[in-house]
Amino acid sequence: MGLNLEQKQTVVAEVAKQLVGAQAIVLAENRGMAVAAMTQLRAKARASGVYFRVMKNTLVRRAVADTPFASLADKMVGPLAYGISADPVAVAKLLSDFAKGNEKFVIAGGAMPGQLMSAKQISALAALPSREELIAKLLGTMQGPIVKLVRTMNEVPGKFVRTLAAVRDAKAAG
Repeated sequence: MGLNLEQKQTVVAEVAKQLVGAQAIVLAENRGMAVAAMTQLRAKARASGVYFRVMKNTLVRRAVADTPFASLADKMVGPLAYGISADPVAVAKLLSDFAKGNEKFVIAGGAMPGQLMSAKQISALAALPSREELIAKLLGTMQGPIVKLVRTMNEVPGKFVRTLAAVRDAKAAG
């Protein structure tokens, strides 16, 4: 049973709303996938903040028409699932990891604003560390010099106290 005009407009508006803050779209062919596997993928997508949905290509073409993802319309052929996210690494990692475990789920391509991406480029993007990992590494790098400075500054009074304790022990022994 097909969608009526109002339902189609709702789907296009929903996708357009997701595209406003999106930094990446990944297309995956899902021909012959089991419902249980797709349900599991949807749950993982929700948990990682990725909008994931299987939709008609014509509706998605309308949604991306006047966006930086408009060049992606030519790749929308066949039964596709769409992953949309503000974190390009998250969507690439989620769908690439799922594709490794399911041979019927094949990454077809994707896009970042103004740039088409092949399946190989999406795999390379998935290999990058996540945003949280990069922030943690940056903070660790920024804290390093400060921690060393504090340790060095604490060492001077500590050495003085140890010297006084040694002098006291020497006087008490002698």
